[in-house]
Amino acid sequence: MSSSLAADPRTAGPGGAAGGATAAADPAGPRPGRATVRRRNLRTGLLFISPWIVGVLIFIVYPVAYSIGLSFTRYSGMEAPTWVGVQNYVTAAADPLVRTAVGNTLFYAVIAVPLGLLVALTLAIAMNQNVREVALYRTIFYAPSLIPAFAMSFIFIVFLNPQFGAFNQVINLFGGPNVNLLGDPTGVKIAIILMAQLGAGNAALIFLAGLRNIPRTIYEAARVDGAGPIRQFAAITFPLLTPVLLFNLITGVSGALQVFTEAYIVTNGTGDPDAGALFYMMYLYKNAFGFAELGYASALAVLLFLAGLALALLIYWLSRRFVNYDVEAG
Repeated sequence: MSSSLAADPRTAGPGGAAGGATAAADPAGPRPGRATVRRRNLRTGLLFISPWIVGVLIFIVYPVAYSIGLSFTRYSGMEAPTWVGVQNYVTAAADPLVRTAVGNTLFYAVIAVPLGLLVALTLAIAMNQNVREVALYRTIFYAPSLIPAFAMSFIFIVFLNPQFGAFNQVINLFGGPNVNLLGDPTGVKIAIILMAQLGAGNAALIFLAGLRNIPRTIYEAARVDGAGPIRQFAAITFPLLTPVLLFNLITGVSGALQVFTEAYIVTNGTGDPDAGALFYMMYLYKNAFGFAELGYASALAVLLFLAGLALALLIYWLSRRFVNYDVEAG
């Protein structure tokens, strides 16, 4: 009797056959803890992004570090680098052509960036209108951005030719004399600034995405309250576009500091007349590949990097005063 009762699983205690059956039902054992799961997920994530990490290390981190190291040397590319300490930076501070290049670049940036933002925003508003054939209009407005900078530069050279260019033909129709815009130190900078506006379609697409993210109900409520188009733009459109404006502003400043292709082609690589189109990147390029001063060019590149980083941080800090992120999808 006692042996049969002991063998009956219905009368077995927690440590008996019932407990053994429960233990046998979980052959995998205890579940891993949260820390173990996080480490496993981290390893999996690192595995998936490892190609990107390797690319960044090879194509960004290493070249930047190498350039910084090279900036403290005298190096022509044909012989071993010679350590000169901070001499390249001292030379750059005293170089009058560096001051000229910085002045030209700042002149370009101060005019080209605000003008580019204005043109891009105008194009975006036009592309956001609810009219027939809007897709065709968007294509037309964006198409100039697809033209390569070197091709557009050659077109502008012909367009602004002082003898037979279309620009002077129009001036002659009104009785004006021929104007050699590319032969004037200030005129060549103005021409390059105007040329850059043909690429405003890229920023316009980003503005357009921001415009389409603004809930239509806000405009409807504003119209009910009697707000006109100008009031709607000032009170709704512009404030809610400030995050997009911040992005386009930072990318625009970055591009302005690196202006090169248009100036190089228009001036045939000289930066003339009177160094009027000698921008910072062109002077850096001439030192590296024209004068074989790779160490000095690296120092100029490091200074440009630091200036761009400082400007980006300053813009980001100032953006706290005007950027509005209070928009909800509707």
